[in-house]
Amino acid sequence: MKKFIIAMLLIAPMALSAQKFGHINTQELFAQMPEMNQVKLKMDTIQSQYENQLASMNEEFQRKAQDYQSQEATMADAVKQIRQQELQEMQQRIQIFYQTAEQDIQKKQQELLTPVHERMTKAIKAVGERENFTYIFDSAAMVHVGADATDVTPAVKKELGIK
Repeated sequence: MKKFIIAMLLIAPMALSAQKFGHINTQELFAQMPEMNQVKLKMDTIQSQYENQLASMNEEFQRKAQDYQSQEATMADAVKQIRQQELQEMQQRIQIFYQTAEQDIQKKQQELLTPVHERMTKAIKAVGERENFTYIFDSAAMVHVGADATDVTPAVKKELGIK
């Protein structure tokens, strides 16, 4: 039994020293991926379209609200109620459009970013396997990085073709 314990004590440090740890800044890498320029352009275009539509709807609402205010004093009560209801419904449509636009923008952004994220993940795994890393951690989530940890960001950038 003593021989077994002694053998384990001798083998354990060797097994631990065989492990190789790396770290990578995925946020920095993600931002530098060439696909991100295309994603940004597409997202800017989509957002601009929604903003233009929303501005148009707001202008129409403002125009109708001013029209109502200027004629309110001379309107019959029944007409006032109808116009007020129209304005409220219009305001609700604007709010619904805004919420739907935000959801659509988030969905489209996720749709465009997913393949970029998957490509980055595959490159990290390829570097990890090729260079025999036991673990590769995201440096953004780490509190301390020891001197023996390897920054694999340059290797993954090379794998992705990023300079």
